Parts: sequence; C-alpha cells; structure tokens
Amino acid sequence: MHVPDLLQLDSLVALAAAHPADGAALDTAWRACGLPASGPYRVVVATTVGDESGHAVSALAEALRHSPGEPGATGRLTGGEAVAIVPAEPDTEPRPSLAELWPVLHAGRPQIPLHAGVSGPVRTPEGLNSALGQARYALAVARAKAPDTARVTAVEDLSTLAALLAGVPEEVRTAFRSRVLGPVARDGSHRMLLETLEVFLAHHGSWSRTAAALQLHVNSVHYRIQRIESLTGRDLSRLEHKLDLQAALLCR
Repeated sequence: MHVPDLLQLDSLVALAAAHPADGAALDTAWRACGLPASGPYRVVVATTVGDESGHAVSALAEALRHSPGEPGATGRLTGGEAVAIVPAEPDTEPRPSLAELWPVLHAGRPQIPLHAGVSGPVRTPEGLNSALGQARYALAVARAKAPDTARVTAVEDLSTLAALLAGVPEEVRTAFRSRVLGPVARDGSHRMLLETLEVFLAHHGSWSRTAAALQLHVNSVHYRIQRIESLTGRDLSRLEHKLDLQAALLCR
C-alpha cells in the first residue's frame, strides 16, 4: 500500500473541499498520493481514544494490506484520524474483509477501542470531500454502537432510523429529545406515558394490540395517547408526527 506524505494527503483533502475544486491541482495531488486515475473509490476513516491515534493509523494500514484489490493511500488527517482512500468496485463492498480483520487487530490491544467508518463509492476525485463526510459519520455510528470495543460501520449499514440517529452528536440528540419529549418527561405519570407511546408505536398505532400488550382497556390507551398528544403538540394519526416521536425515543 502506498503511504503518502502527510502534507500530500492534507493537500488532496483541502483541494477536494474547495468550491469549486481546482481540477488540475486535484489531479496532481491525486497522482502524488499514488492513487489510480479512475474510480470508483471509497474513503475509510479510523480512530481510537486519547493519545493512541497512532494505533488507529497502523491498524488501518495493516488491515488494508491484507484486503484484496488494488492498493490505496493511507495517512492521517489534521484532526488525528487515520484515513485511507481505496479503489472499490461500484457494486461490491470492501467492508466484509475489513470487518473481519478489525476484531483481529483489536485483539492485540483489546483495552483500546478501535473504530472505522467506510464511505460509499465515489467515481471522481471531486467526490472525495463528500466521501470523507460519509466516512466520518459512519465512524461516529461505530463509536456510538460499540464505544468500548472494535467496530466497522459503512454508510450502507445506515439503513434504519436508529442506525442513522446513532451518528448524530450526543448533545444534538439530547436537545432534540428534550424538545420533543420534555413535556412528557416533566409530567407526573411520564414513565407510564412513555411506555404507552413505545408500545403504541411498536404496534403501528393499533389501539387494540396496544391495549392487549399493556393489559389495559382500550379507553385507557386512548386517554394516555391523547395526553401525550396534548403535551407534545403532536398528532399521532399523522405519519410525520409519529416519526418525530419515534426519533425522540430512539435518541434516549
């Protein structure tokens, strides 16, 4: 695997982030990193905790050395994350081999969490900045899902609302949850109301199935849901309002 000078990789990322990007300069920086001229490519970003960023760089380089396909470029971003730009077939995903190797690499130093995020394929160097953003978001999801161990997440894995929300910064999730469910949380019967809301949404808004699951009369379910609607200002007969409340529950 080609390992570019850190300044070369920094230059490549900076050029890709420019709007509009300087195509000629971007191509020059791309070649300096030893990357193939034609795509598609994927970006992989890896990190760990504290002062152990060098461990993430070496782990990513080692994992990709043992992965099939053409070699790519590895280095470190200015924020300290390890980064790799690797060629990828448009309809295949490199992450199974990376995901298989990652726990093996983590086993050598199991006390240090090790996470990686993989972007979707992009076809031109101009798509690098977008791919980097995807990889960083997938990395955030990996860290949220397995904070104390090893995990690789690719953007293709973000196929549910819960998976998507896992990458949202904790302070943003907290603010959203507080804004949407705060009035319920401040109600004296909040535990009962939140349980009812969870069961109601899990049963797709069925009054009878919710009542059966909670061992309540249907009228009691109606009362509780009306109370939730009154407190939150949401109408649970509307899909977008159900999604608001489901997202807020997932942010807990």
